[in-house]
Amino acid sequence: MNRIRNILKIIGPGILFAGAAIGVSHLVQSTRAGASYGFTLVWLVILTNFLKYPFFEYSHRYTSATGESLLTGYKRMGNWAIISFTILSLISSFITISAIALVTTGLTENLFNTGLSVIQLCTILLVVIVAILLIGKYHLLENMMKVMIVVLSVTTIVALIAAIQHGSNVKPNFIPPDLFSTVGLGFMLALMGWMPAPIEVSVWPSLWALERQKNTHHTATLKESLTDFYIGYASASVLALVFLSLGALVMYGTGETFSHSGTVFASQLVQLYTQSLGKWSFIFISVAALITMFSTLITVIDAYPRVMSGSFSLIFKHPFFKKIDRAYWMWVVLFTIGTITIIMFFTSSMKNLVDIATILAFLTAPLFAWLNLKTVTGKNVPKEFQPPTWLKGISYVGLVYLLGFGFYYLYIRLM
Repeated sequence: MNRIRNILKIIGPGILFAGAAIGVSHLVQSTRAGASYGFTLVWLVILTNFLKYPFFEYSHRYTSATGESLLTGYKRMGNWAIISFTILSLISSFITISAIALVTTGLTENLFNTGLSVIQLCTILLVVIVAILLIGKYHLLENMMKVMIVVLSVTTIVALIAAIQHGSNVKPNFIPPDLFSTVGLGFMLALMGWMPAPIEVSVWPSLWALERQKNTHHTATLKESLTDFYIGYASASVLALVFLSLGALVMYGTGETFSHSGTVFASQLVQLYTQSLGKWSFIFISVAALITMFSTLITVIDAYPRVMSGSFSLIFKHPFFKKIDRAYWMWVVLFTIGTITIIMFFTSSMKNLVDIATILAFLTAPLFAWLNLKTVTGKNVPKEFQPPTWLKGISYVGLVYLLGFGFYYLYIRLM
């Protein structure tokens, strides 16, 4: 019991990372992977999680070693690094938040049947999230995430056990789609882009770690920081396989196709599970799906403003941007308004929105990965905190993997 209490005391940024990661990449992309290709893409999920692992770990390692965020590490490399990261992150932020908000809105309506329009319900959800962040700030966000991850894990595992007992639903005349077609490769890139999360997300735990340190007055050791990371990363990686398995067992070979509308997709997803597993499963699937997306939505609404306010304070000398707390709330408002505006025009195009965001994330991943590797091996990082040789080796393999797939995708799209 004391061991569990000690673990709960040190976890924070890692569990927030899990909350951010276990979202569209899992509920939408992993489920679509299983629904479209069965268990064929299990290898891709495992390989991507393995080869991206170092670049997320470096965030915890760097902050523990230097007491700085990765953003400051980028700044040390030169203005080009922090400016490049900020521009690419800003471009992806609005698309990412909008895609997540759209799916979360659909799942909320499916569970509670409010009768409200997409814009009305989305606005209410965003206002509730802003209120939570305003009232409880980081402390409440972290505590909420610990509870949500536990509930999410239990409900999804119950659903998986039921799906295994039920068996697959492949029709006798079903013809598997070609995985290595242009469509298949595009989907593979989209899946890898957000598996378990975009590499730009690696910056977030370093910012959360500094905020946690400010709240708890405790500076985490490298061992504590990495333990926190291991728990969060393992949770995200395992649940990705769970959602893929659910898609494969419940939907693969049934002939069902997912709607491009976020609200219809959410309803369709829950209905398919309920039809296959029985009405009793409705509450488990609905709660698991909603917590999956709500946990992601609240973390991205907190994280992107932290990133933008932190980046702008490093890039610009104007006194306004140096007041990070005030700038943070400005960005919260901007992202909230921007998300509602985008959803007004993309309500029926959720799949396209998700694919754009995920492919963009994959194509920019090599740059972010390289920045993380250079930062954690910089002169300001003590040798004992730098990654061991084997971890650097995985990093180089990961860079080749990310670049290779990215160039191949661009080649077939341009030819």
